[in-house]
Amino acid sequence: MLVSVIIPTYKPQKYLWECLSSLDKQTISHSDFEVILVLNGCNEPFFSQIKTWISEHRSLNINFIQIDQGGVSNARNVALDVAKGEYITFIDDDDFVSPAYLELLYKKASIETISIAYPYAFCEENHEQIKYRLTDAFERYNTDEVLSFPKVRSFFSGPCMKLIHRDIINNRRFNPQFRIGEDSLFNYAISDKYGKMILVDKEAVYYRRYRKGSALHSHRTKLDIIQNGVRLQYAVLSIFFRDLSKYSLRITLSYLWSITKGTVFYCFFKIK
Repeated sequence: MLVSVIIPTYKPQKYLWECLSSLDKQTISHSDFEVILVLNGCNEPFFSQIKTWISEHRSLNINFIQIDQGGVSNARNVALDVAKGEYITFIDDDDFVSPAYLELLYKKASIETISIAYPYAFCEENHEQIKYRLTDAFERYNTDEVLSFPKVRSFFSGPCMKLIHRDIINNRRFNPQFRIGEDSLFNYAISDKYGKMILVDKEAVYYRRYRKGSALHSHRTKLDIIQNGVRLQYAVLSIFFRDLSKYSLRITLSYLWSITKGTVFYCFFKIK
């Protein structure tokens, strides 16, 4: 198995079918990748709906798992424990990818190089493209260009849009104690294992959907956000000091600064 595609989902709507259909249309052989779909924290009617969709698309290799425990981190961890692929990629259930996504990412990835797809953000209401900082970052560099981590730091706030060799991830998992910032913390945890990134051809597109009501911060107070930011910084420093020989001080400082900026931004601009 070349690639494991991990998709966590909670009370999914029709956008999940668009996500799965985009994988059904991949140019890479269906026998070369698996989809690990984890329904977490809920059951019916979503379980039956997903089972029906799978039964109607038997050519797609889907390992469907339902767990009662909620949280995207728990779902991703369950999927990582059973993944068979040489490479791992994460997709959010309300996003989707272009037909050449897996093929082009796989061609450029290696045991020490993470391949990065072209990010395209759009508004759910009208499907029009919206300004996206990761698209701007991608445009600054040439595709097929091997880059060092500091240049592409902005791509490592989340696990999606990239293909990662399983040896880079190894036994590291998402921290379920965090509901905000767990993606960035996971990416920091595996930063000791990768040194190169490559931007692939723009035909490998990750379509990021922006939905109303999808943000986790809307119901949180400023105190919640500040406390979470402090806990995240402590978690990063704990990983760093656990093995000083493995983690870069420069990368560590960049994550700490990013957490600080994110905390300030949500406190003063996102929360009324």
